[in-house]
Amino acid sequence: MRIVAIILFGLTVVFSLLGGIGTSCVALGAEKYESMRALVPYKWLYQLLVVVTIAASIYGIKALLNMVKNRPSAFKEALWALVACLALAVIQVAASRLLRGKSMPNDMRVYISLLTLIVFLVLRIPGVWNRSGMGQGDGDGGRLAAGISLFICGAAILTVQWWAGPTHTWNGVNFADAWHVQLAVLGWVLVAGSMLPLVKVAWGEELRAQILW
Repeated sequence: MRIVAIILFGLTVVFSLLGGIGTSCVALGAEKYESMRALVPYKWLYQLLVVVTIAASIYGIKALLNMVKNRPSAFKEALWALVACLALAVIQVAASRLLRGKSMPNDMRVYISLLTLIVFLVLRIPGVWNRSGMGQGDGDGGRLAAGISLFICGAAILTVQWWAGPTHTWNGVNFADAWHVQLAVLGWVLVAGSMLPLVKVAWGEELRAQILW
């Protein structure tokens, strides 16, 4: 459950960060797109959502690192970041549906945040909590969760132009690929970074096997 929670939380943070960055196109230039004209009088709201969503996501990254290390305050930090990401996603979805009748792909942020919140609440049940390994040092479980989470998040960022492209293309321009270089660098850094904890886990297993042999 701890590994699942860390992986889901990592995905939630990445979706929130990508959502905040992606919204900047509308927040700064809604008047450029026919389908976004209804948002022009409310650009201030979307600009505010961009800033707060990115800030919440950065706080979530900090909480994620603390969860991997199993620090005492990690779960509470992650829960606050999760609630913030969910609330911001709900506000943006509600505003977009009210103003322009559409809200995709931000709906995905709501779904992944809600699913992660449910897992977190289940994890906090005393019987589950005591068996989850929370608060008992990082160990291989934390490294494995970190490696898998970083790899999935990196892969999601590297492929964002394809899975988000259909809902981010206006006048033939795929705005999900507008920050291609920056997102590519971030994605590959995460994928490369995922190898270190996974190698440590594999090395630890191999070393233990040799000792037992």
